Amino acid sequence: MQPQHTLFVCTSCASVWKDGKTIGKSGGQQLLEQLLQLYPNWDLRDEWQIQPVECMSACSHSCAISFAAIGKYTYLFGDLPYSEENLSAIADVFNCADNYYSKPDGLLPWSERPAALKKGVVARIPPIPIKTVSSKE
Repeated sequence: MQPQHTLFVCTSCASVWKDGKTIGKSGGQQLLEQLLQLYPNWDLRDEWQIQPVECMSACSHSCAISFAAIGKYTYLFGDLPYSEENLSAIADVFNCADNYYSKPDGLLPWSERPAALKKGVVARIPPIPIKTVSSKE
């Protein structure tokens, strides 16, 4: 069965550039690797896929992730730490994803978000309606 929820991870966040080329591993790539390392132990791994994205245009808020599912709000979170010392932020991502999964509409009240995802909301995008409003109606 195909997972219905997606955790997008920006892999170009917190990149170091020199002469038009990236140097070393980006913070986003490090964040992705940390998430993938813990992913096999996640209870909801069969319900979620982790999808790397080259850029999420949240450069001033790196590192960035997004939760998305059909019929639910999409959240774009930024300002996530990516250093190995802050593994609690990785646990917070999975905990918030669990909460998102449990909500039929995906709405994540501030009070229900883990610490690492309380301050970093960049966008909350409404779900695409099943019936769209036309200007001809």
